[in-house]
Amino acid sequence: MDLFSSTNPAGPKALSVTQLVRRMKNLLEIELGEQWVEGEVSNLRKQSSGHWYFSLKDERAQISCAMFGARNKRGSADLEDGAKVRVFAEPSVYEARGQLQIIVSKVERAGVGDLQAKFEALKKKLETEGLFAPERKKPIPGFPKVVGIITSGTGAAIQDILNVLERRAPWVQPVLLPVRVQGKGAEQEIAAAIRQMGAAEGGTPRCDVMIVGRGGGSLEDLWNFNEEIVARAIADCPIPVISAVGHEIDFTIADFVSDLRAPTPSAAAELAVPDGEELKMRLSILNRRLSRRVGERIERLGLLLENARRGVLSKGGERLLREPTMRVDQLRTRLVSAVQADWRDRASQLKSLKRSLEAQRPERQIELRLEMIERLRVQLGRAATHEIHDREERVKRLSGMLRALGPVSAFERGFSIATTAEGKVIRSRNDVAEGEILVTKLKDGELVSKRVEEE
Repeated sequence: MDLFSSTNPAGPKALSVTQLVRRMKNLLEIELGEQWVEGEVSNLRKQSSGHWYFSLKDERAQISCAMFGARNKRGSADLEDGAKVRVFAEPSVYEARGQLQIIVSKVERAGVGDLQAKFEALKKKLETEGLFAPERKKPIPGFPKVVGIITSGTGAAIQDILNVLERRAPWVQPVLLPVRVQGKGAEQEIAAAIRQMGAAEGGTPRCDVMIVGRGGGSLEDLWNFNEEIVARAIADCPIPVISAVGHEIDFTIADFVSDLRAPTPSAAAELAVPDGEELKMRLSILNRRLSRRVGERIERLGLLLENARRGVLSKGGERLLREPTMRVDQLRTRLVSAVQADWRDRASQLKSLKRSLEAQRPERQIELRLEMIERLRVQLGRAATHEIHDREERVKRLSGMLRALGPVSAFERGFSIATTAEGKVIRSRNDVAEGEILVTKLKDGELVSKRVEEE
């Protein structure tokens, strides 16, 4: 039947919106089915329910994505803003809004997105130059009087900051330099405002601390705070800078190079100034403590004064000074005695030193050495004479023993010694051959003979 036929008196039959969207959903799910889709992740939102929502985009288009129970799905760890991924997903339509979307079941990393790659490259470059080093960080003043603010003049961030400053420290003067915080060229405005406020140019008040930031958004929305010109302006700023870009999960290059990072603009204001109510409470406590201690001190001193009035102050001045005068006299006597004793000790030491010096004179030393040499010469002469006498006596004893025990004594008693012509002593007749010459030593000479053959 032709729904648009004019013969139908009731007119063409119309579909409800729900029916149309449902047919579109069924058509997509049946005709296309699950597909691999590649693109760059943007505006990732992780719900406490465990469902994640994000956009997948390329140069010309983007599509909404939903990943239910994402924590338990394969590859979910690769999902982050700027990451280039491949997702296996089923196209569908969200009926409540008639919105086209894809339902992701698994994720594979296809490469880092262009923005993320630029982010990592600049981060590595500035980190190598030392712009993130802790020693470069300037301390945030405890009680600033003027707080500079660089953000959008119409966004929620400035209202959050001003509300916190008014609540915590109403005496602080906020100074706003409004800039664009998103879009092409916004980084130039942000960097120029930081330099202007840091140099206090153009009538800008001199600030004690500066807050630079904006509210949350996607990686593309926050990208101006990832530009090198903004990072170098913060690094060169002579006053402390607190960065407050996006939400707690967002990190930008400005966060790394600033002196302090705050998770949100409101948190930055809280970090910049002290809490006035807390200060009042502390001052009140200190005031009570001080009053109590001063009162106790005054009371103790009053008691001491009253005791003094009743005691020594009630007596005459002469009686009051009598005992101190006696102590002074005693001390004077002890001092004189000590000085005299010290003088005597020093005189005795001086006399002893003079004697030591006299004994150490060269002439006296020579005399002492000569006396010692003379004593040694006399001792040596005596020792030599004694040694010679002892040796003479010993020679006499040895000579007597030699005469008594030697061969001369035997000759005197009639003994003789027979030897060969070569001087060998003959002890047996077998020691001499026939015809051999014999020498017989006697008391008064020698006899030479020859052995003859026996008959």
